[in-house]
Amino acid sequence: MSGDGRVGAVILAAGLSRRYGAPKQLAVLSGRTLLELVVACARQAGLTPITVVAPLWLDRWAAGSVDDLQWILNPFPERGLSLSLRLGLGALDAAASAAVILLGDQPRIPPSTLAAVLAARGNRPVVAAEAGGVLAPPVLLERGQFHLAGQLSGDIGLRGWLRSHADLVEAVPVGNHPLDVDTLDDLAALERP
Repeated sequence: MSGDGRVGAVILAAGLSRRYGAPKQLAVLSGRTLLELVVACARQAGLTPITVVAPLWLDRWAAGSVDDLQWILNPFPERGLSLSLRLGLGALDAAASAAVILLGDQPRIPPSTLAAVLAARGNRPVVAAEAGGVLAPPVLLERGQFHLAGQLSGDIGLRGWLRSHADLVEAVPVGNHPLDVDTLDDLAALERP
């Protein structure tokens, strides 16, 4: 683990939005879609390339300016987060020596959280934000760990793997995890000052 090289972003945005009741990728917060806001977080952190894993029906323009985005379509979002993770990591070019996994329904990722995860790179092959004893995105994987996605199934992503492989994970304390927008009430909570 050198911690050298370019760090890309994989934004997982192919969810079915069951609890939200409508395509939450298109939900608007502060005049921008949730997906636009997550892409903006990745850009602000200097992550490149930025890969968005989206459902077949989602138009690229839902992410705002798309010139610097790699758009990967997940034809089977019902298979869960694990398939999107495999597709996104598999699409990163060899120039990216690591990837930060971001969720398309976490539009308010504090820049300090991303900075802390990136600053911890190099000690262990996986870096994860930790709040209240819970490891969660953003999660940084060195390229040598991309194969982990092939070991996952369903809709839980890396959560279980992070818990059971703590020896490989650098846990970075952050104040709180960003709120996931899973329901209309979640979106309303983010709209309040």
